[in-house]
Amino acid sequence: MKLRSLTLLLGLAAPLRRGVLRALLRSEEHLGPALQGALESLDLARWDDLPEAELPWEEVTAAARRQGISEADVIWDLTGHRRRAVQ
Repeated sequence: MKLRSLTLLLGLAAPLRRGVLRALLRSEEHLGPALQGALESLDLARWDDLPEAELPWEEVTAAARRQGISEADVIWDLTGHRRRAVQ
């Protein structure tokens, strides 16, 4: 496989093409560091296909004011790192 061709395909890859490229790379007997990196970036590229996250900003802002903390702290709480902040 030519790394340049693979790199060009990665930039233009649709979800289906990424799946095909991923399968092709996984079928290789030995992957050097560059191709291993390409495989890793294919796995990470799937996040580009997900919809944007939406947060209840009004609730986040209200909870931050109520608790005297930043909005970032409220979001941290919402991710499960501490008790739920917005109630």
